[in-house]
Amino acid sequence: MKNYTITVNGSVYDVVVEEGATSGAPVAAAPAAPRAVPKAAPAPAAAPAAGGAAGSVKIEAGAAGKVFKIEANVGQAVKKGDAVVIVEAMKMEIPVVAPQDGTVASINVAVGDAVEAGALLATLN
Repeated sequence: MKNYTITVNGSVYDVVVEEGATSGAPVAAAPAAPRAVPKAAPAPAAAPAAGGAAGSVKIEAGAAGKVFKIEANVGQAVKKGDAVVIVEAMKMEIPVVAPQDGTVASINVAVGDAVEAGALLATLN
């Protein structure tokens, strides 16, 4: 088991996570003294890559945020500069664009997913 201290919207949580857990949800949560602990939401599951095989050109998040909208579909042809995914960060919508012309091979996130800077969002062929 591993212990983590997590701060969400100003609330501090002490979380104990069992190693090897497959659900991704915390096993137990204990309040950090002397703070009250609201119910913790389960961790979001990773979205499977739509369309199976990944392409050779990676489209990565430029900033940490939340996936706001997916603009392209697997199999869709895109031009350099076309928005593929829109990430919301600090109340701003940031389009993540195709670095070159190609066809969308995979979308690796779902709307609502939290992503870190550099996270793989999609791939092109």
